[in-house]
Amino acid sequence: MSMVRNPTTKVTIKRTLIGIAVTVVTLGALAALFVPFGGRGTDAANGDGSQGSSAPGGHDRDHERVDLARRITDFTRDTVAHSDYLPPLRAQRRTAAEAVGLFLDGRRGEAGRRLDDIDFGIRTYTDTATGRRFAEISDRAAEGRRGWGRVYIDLSATSRWSVQVPHPVADSGSEQLGIGVLRARRGGVLVMAGAHRNADEKGRADVAHRRDTVFDAVCDELAARRFPGLQVHGFADSTEPDYDVIASLGSADKGLPTARRAATALRHEGFAVCRAWARRCALEGRGNVQGREAEDQGVPFLHMEFSRTVRDDAARVRRASAAMAAALPS
Repeated sequence: MSMVRNPTTKVTIKRTLIGIAVTVVTLGALAALFVPFGGRGTDAANGDGSQGSSAPGGHDRDHERVDLARRITDFTRDTVAHSDYLPPLRAQRRTAAEAVGLFLDGRRGEAGRRLDDIDFGIRTYTDTATGRRFAEISDRAAEGRRGWGRVYIDLSATSRWSVQVPHPVADSGSEQLGIGVLRARRGGVLVMAGAHRNADEKGRADVAHRRDTVFDAVCDELAARRFPGLQVHGFADSTEPDYDVIASLGSADKGLPTARRAATALRHEGFAVCRAWARRCALEGRGNVQGREAEDQGVPFLHMEFSRTVRDDAARVRRASAAMAAALPS
């Protein structure tokens, strides 16, 4: 018997094979989409190769672009201005400081796990104004109830110095000076208080004059690493009506060359500067506890007070920030 070929069967088999091939390709594409989420997804920024995430023990992936100044300004206005203050325990202060140290050492996954113990976390952002990446260490559970503040670390260079904002809101606009200095020079760490200095009726939220705060613990860690410290404050125009800036060393003498450079740079920008090492000035910051720690560690510390008129002028804030940043030791 002769075999008769059926053209319909041939077409059907061909279509079936094509369908199988399309299905395989589609499944492969879907698998490729989902592998990064199910695999290790190691964040290269984590010094220990831990997975970058917002989950405990890690930190957020570096995918969000923000205006860093706006983020910090919003934090100041929406959180700091209304925050309560809960004094931290000694162990909590130590944990925060140690975690910052671990992060600076490149052990970022370990830092994240330490921060989990106090309900803090790490996020990374790209600042739209500078194009640089910054890490934010902040309270992820009770930021408006504990008032322990934030730390920002420039990731574009090795960290070498700090700028400190102990009295946001109380010294209106002082956070803008901190932001300006952080942006103006690479390698900075911004330490910022998280509550108004009068948020606690016993004065425990005044971090510039207390040794039992997260703010002070972090500043101590940075001083121990020999980071020069620049602390910015604000004064009422009537306090020193003839001056825009009061430049002092607090109780630290080590920073005199840096202070002179800063004062000279500010004067070149048109600011009237009261130099506390040359004459008597109000608000010299001699009771500042971060300055005392810097003196003990033998590292430079500048205590810089700016008038309300300067702090209310965005252009003058930018010029002042750039002048101070340029004066910091290399």
